[in-house]
Amino acid sequence: MKRVFKILKILALCLGVLVLALGILLFVTFSGGLPIADGQRLDGVEVVKDGIVSAFIVDIDDHSVALVDAGNDRQAQPILHALARRGLGVEAVKAIFLTHGDRDHTAGVLAFPRAEVMALEPDVALAEGRAVKSLFKHFASPRPNGIKVARPLRDGETLQVGGLDVRVFAVPGHTPGSAAFLARSVLFMGDSAEATKDGKLAAGHWLFTENPAQDRASLRQLAARLQPFAAEVKAIACAHSGVLTRGLAPLAEFAAGEKGH
Repeated sequence: MKRVFKILKILALCLGVLVLALGILLFVTFSGGLPIADGQRLDGVEVVKDGIVSAFIVDIDDHSVALVDAGNDRQAQPILHALARRGLGVEAVKAIFLTHGDRDHTAGVLAFPRAEVMALEPDVALAEGRAVKSLFKHFASPRPNGIKVARPLRDGETLQVGGLDVRVFAVPGHTPGSAAFLARSVLFMGDSAEATKDGKLAAGHWLFTENPAQDRASLRQLAARLQPFAAEVKAIACAHSGVLTRGLAPLAEFAAGEKGH
């Protein structure tokens, strides 16, 4: 019996060390990010903080909006509260643009049954729960979640939702179907990039990115693709950090720094 207790004690100690190490790793990974400013308003865009992730309300007109991502709360309470402060309800959300299919960006989708859900084709199955992110494929099984992506998107297309124009850019790396969207002069990056406390742009967190090298390459390519209409970009919004308001400069600086490596 004493031997059993000794083994259990050793196992508990090992588990404690593992949890501590994971906690330190997560702290180091996220501590450099620019804090999310809940309720921050840009020109026609509002930041909604949902725990450690952001969703964004993008105005279509005075009575209807689109969302970029839908947060981590299945009831979408942070988004609903933000809408209510503006006198809007569930029916005001006409479209949801998913930057990728991870659950912390899709959980609130079902709270908006009238919204047209859109994502890049490679992430449709992930968003609908019919696929598991490759990083976790040995620990989880596909489980359909009731989400239906009504419109698979293609790289380079421009969509119109009412009077709102949305440009679509593929930025694979964090997931195969990660997307960036340009709407109302804000470049929405999802998890493909992070805003740092010193006002710079960094690549997405390597710990949760399926292909970090591809992610960095995608950011370099995006910087080049956006140069012809750089003046249209007023801000860059990342999902797990705050908004950078230096136009396209942070992305261009990142790309220039990558060339030096």
